[in-house]
Amino acid sequence: MGSGETKPKEEFVHSVFQSIAGKYDVMNDILSFRRHKAWRKFTMKKMNMSKGDTGLDLCCGTCDWTLAMAQASETGHMHGLDFSSNMLEVGQTKIDAVNRSKQITLVQGNAMSLPFEDNTFDYVTIGFGLRNVPDLRQVLSEMKRVVKPGGMVVCLELSKPTWQPFKGIYYFYFEHMLPNMAKLFAKRYEQYKWLPDSLALFPGRKELADIFVETGLLQVQAYPLTGGIAALHIGTKENQNV
Repeated sequence: MGSGETKPKEEFVHSVFQSIAGKYDVMNDILSFRRHKAWRKFTMKKMNMSKGDTGLDLCCGTCDWTLAMAQASETGHMHGLDFSSNMLEVGQTKIDAVNRSKQITLVQGNAMSLPFEDNTFDYVTIGFGLRNVPDLRQVLSEMKRVVKPGGMVVCLELSKPTWQPFKGIYYFYFEHMLPNMAKLFAKRYEQYKWLPDSLALFPGRKELADIFVETGLLQVQAYPLTGGIAALHIGTKENQNV
């Protein structure tokens, strides 16, 4: 096994998202106990975007966060990147529906190797995607590379609740309820089974904050959301002029 394991994971995750694109928004509601919109609102408040700010949204899926940033920035150009063409098609439909196709460019690509120059964006975000990439450190260093000095790297992700009894209830839900709900909604039992597994391997809130620091990001902030079932991490790229 060893080094060959990255590729199968990438291909498997890709096939999952290609097949569930149409149901993705419903599944997000289930996964987050319908809290993901509130989490994104909290995140946008912390980001505090200004008119004209530019952004890159990685693993943008069906583009809800990409659209929220475009609205907040009003005039700044946004890029959304995802490796699933089916997800991007759903996202493009949403973008067209609100007439923002001139402001938002969608790119099919790999978060591990971003097709952008250094120091390009004011904000680089990843929402519910970091636990699915083969190497989260590589993705974070790519995010840091393409963000401008003084710009923000922002990650919103499912996390691990730390306090009981919520922790026990949540893990029970994940292990037993979720795959059965997925069967109802997406007819993809085996593919949703990897969700609890992907979470079990993913670093907790404090560990991820440490990884942000190791990546060289400054002023790292980590916020637990809804009892810790999700977390927001923000880091700032060093501004050489200061």
